[in-house]
Amino acid sequence: MPAEPPQQNPRAALLRDRNFAWLMSGGAISALGDQFTLIALPWLVLKLTGDPVALGMAVALMGIPRAILILFGGALVDRYAPKRILMLSKHVNTVLLGLLDILVYSGHAHLPVVLALALGLSLASAFSIPAGTSMLPHAVAPQHLQAANGMMMALRQVTMLAGPLLAGLLFALAGDGSDGPRHMRGLALAFGIDCLSYAVSAWTLSKVEPRPFVPAPARPVLRAVADGLAAVWRDALLRSCFLYWGLCACIIGGVMQVALPLLASNRLHGAATLGLLMGAHGAGALAGMAASSLVKGRRIVNLGMTLLLIDGIAGLLLAPLGSITASWQGVVIIALIGVLGGYVQVAVFTWIQQRVPRELLGRTMSLFMFIFMGLAPLAAALAGWIASRVPLSVLFGGAGLGLAGCALLAWLFTPVRGLRDAAPAPSPRTMV
Repeated sequence: MPAEPPQQNPRAALLRDRNFAWLMSGGAISALGDQFTLIALPWLVLKLTGDPVALGMAVALMGIPRAILILFGGALVDRYAPKRILMLSKHVNTVLLGLLDILVYSGHAHLPVVLALALGLSLASAFSIPAGTSMLPHAVAPQHLQAANGMMMALRQVTMLAGPLLAGLLFALAGDGSDGPRHMRGLALAFGIDCLSYAVSAWTLSKVEPRPFVPAPARPVLRAVADGLAAVWRDALLRSCFLYWGLCACIIGGVMQVALPLLASNRLHGAATLGLLMGAHGAGALAGMAASSLVKGRRIVNLGMTLLLIDGIAGLLLAPLGSITASWQGVVIIALIGVLGGYVQVAVFTWIQQRVPRELLGRTMSLFMFIFMGLAPLAAALAGWIASRVPLSVLFGGAGLGLAGCALLAWLFTPVRGLRDAAPAPSPRTMV
């Protein structure tokens, strides 16, 4: 019998894949630019108003349209192809960030116009998020999807480490507005960097040649969204996971979007420290993903039990964050939380992609991203109101204990504890 050809290393094969190379390079550039805006935009609102309630309301305003429209964005992705929707959103973001850059640099950035541009960015993200998360399965071979997700997420974590640190350095050198409106050059440069990153990533995306797209059957958008929601609801395990993740996002996501900028502003050392904290989370998540790869994804019983245990521990770590008195304490806590999340991140993302039929992938991923990027800003309005009435120690403590409590309840009463890692897709050689 002739000897079988040696098995190809999935990572080596991916790096030779032209589509993946363009997606990876463009995704890295765009993700790095995003980190500058993620720090600069809430900080700009805080410096313009000085009010935690206004910050919470601004975050909510930016999140509400995204939360509503992201589900419709998924339906449009399934109908018109991920690349087409993603390319359009990149062009829109380039224009909006360019305008924001000019306004901040010229000293004409007032709260109403900043919120209007932020609203536009939020609307664009309602379509770019489901398009971006659905793009990879259309561009790489199924047997390489796990490795592709791992490499893309690891690269994103690198940007979540490097981006905030670079942004913090930029604010320290060029000004973050703490000394008055005339010292916001660092914020303007941050928006300009993100604007450039979108322009470059749009060019790299134009080089990607995805497989022939089979559109979902033409039907009213509301009907298509309803069909996607119904498909998720009929899957008992998927439904339980999404409800659990939604509750966690409401408890933690809203608090972190408001409380971390307040912690950096009131107790630590300004926007540079906020960048340091966010960079610590990115470094921790990257280390967690590396640890998961080194131990071959070992679990405590299974993926579900590991996930719930990690959430419980993360909640207990989060609880004392509001009582810290030094930046290094926050860095240690945030980095540990990042390590725990990074350990299971790739497995959860790949599990969803492989469980859902391709024709429903855009709508399902839009619902998944709605949970984390839509519900959290809605909860931020409440978090801002609470932050104006209680100490930060109470806010962080309640959020941390709430997360730990959710994990315990999910373990006791839901099938989330039975979640198992997705089986790797068979290679073409084994499908004969």
